[in-house]
Amino acid sequence: MKMKADAVIVGTGVGGLFSALNLPRDKKIIMITKSDLESSDSFLAQGGICMLHDEDDYDSYFEDTMKAGHYENRKESVDIMIRSSREIIQDLIGYGVEFQKESDVPESESAEEGNQEKGRKPETDKPLEEIYAFTREGAHSRPRILFHEDVTGKEITSKLLAQVKKLTNVEIYEYTTMTDIIVEDGVCRGIYAKDQNGQELEIYADNTIWASGGIGGRYQHSTNFPHLTGDALDISEKHGIRLEHLDYVQIHPTTLYSTKPGRRFLISESVRGEGAILLDKNKERFVNELLPRDVVTEEIRRQMKKDGTNHVWLSMERIDKDTILNHFPNIYHHCLEEGYDVTKECIPVVPAQHYFMGGVWVDSDSKTSMDHLFAVGETSCNGVHGANRLASNSLLESLVFAKRAAKHITDGFDMAESCLELVEAAALQKYSGYDELKKQYKTEIFEEIEREKKLHEQYINEVKCR
Repeated sequence: MKMKADAVIVGTGVGGLFSALNLPRDKKIIMITKSDLESSDSFLAQGGICMLHDEDDYDSYFEDTMKAGHYENRKESVDIMIRSSREIIQDLIGYGVEFQKESDVPESESAEEGNQEKGRKPETDKPLEEIYAFTREGAHSRPRILFHEDVTGKEITSKLLAQVKKLTNVEIYEYTTMTDIIVEDGVCRGIYAKDQNGQELEIYADNTIWASGGIGGRYQHSTNFPHLTGDALDISEKHGIRLEHLDYVQIHPTTLYSTKPGRRFLISESVRGEGAILLDKNKERFVNELLPRDVVTEEIRRQMKKDGTNHVWLSMERIDKDTILNHFPNIYHHCLEEGYDVTKECIPVVPAQHYFMGGVWVDSDSKTSMDHLFAVGETSCNGVHGANRLASNSLLESLVFAKRAAKHITDGFDMAESCLELVEAAALQKYSGYDELKKQYKTEIFEEIEREKKLHEQYINEVKCR
């Protein structure tokens, strides 16, 4: 079955959804997702989303991001992400996303259903840093992370999804898998896909956005959904699309240890940011829990090898019960279901694959090396994260560069329409086709030859007369 759209978006996580929300409303958009709409890793993000706390925070935020990435980050991309962060948070609040507020802010100031419009600002003149509560996670030098309990990803993604569902110019197809891209003269012209019934789809589009997530499905132990298998990487290799840093895979230090098969349950880094500590088999602390993820992971693995165990212990004894129940209710209830009461006892944790910093190379506008093909979120590699991602930068990075992709595509639409107006102004529309244009050129050429011939004859006659 053939379909046509102005843009096709592969993936319905925050990157795909935010791209759709920032494209023109008069353009037809087709979105596909490999599973159901809520089975994206964006829904799983627990800790929060970073925001430049204030102007004085810039240098430390930049340094924290660079240091965590082992200074292999693209500085331009880091700068863009940080400077765009407050605008992105304002956008999210405008779409109805609710973050934890400081206790002195009345509850009545939370986003109201029915007023979730793009660009809507909080109903207060106070700056964001005076309204919302901020937490701190590993490798951050100060608190700059906004959060919604311990389900920030779900809060953001569900609100964006609700907004996209309202758009009449967007069609969403679940259980539909991209199998390849349509390429004509080296330019991406859409995608090939297959739905859950095995029907082959050809979706032609002026622009294609890959927002298809990471590679966790390729690992035995991962915090990712198993259907996220890096499909865009295989397609890129087939068509010679540039890839970058495929070995930059982040292992999260703390997932709940289990012998059961399937996705690992993440114990958010913000738990350690609030005071949780890591213990060896003798229940003795062995590492600074606020070091970057890769460092903590290596220390845990070293300790497991030393102790001859399959896990280490995480203790939340330093966190008061109210904070655990209010800030980490999802973690509390899940652990309880697994037989652990985190308010009374330690829980076993082990590292697992979590995030992919490499991917499809893109520039600062999320353009890949193939024309009219864009990539955002974990699918892409724009260099923000370097060799290791700083905690809670992933949601922000996805949103910032999804918006930039949409803006670049929108500018292209505007330019095309402007060019059309210029063509019409030049009256070139009178040429209905190649044959007519060829005939017109032929007439003009013969007229010019005849004119030159007459001039030459006139010149010869004048010479003879002399």
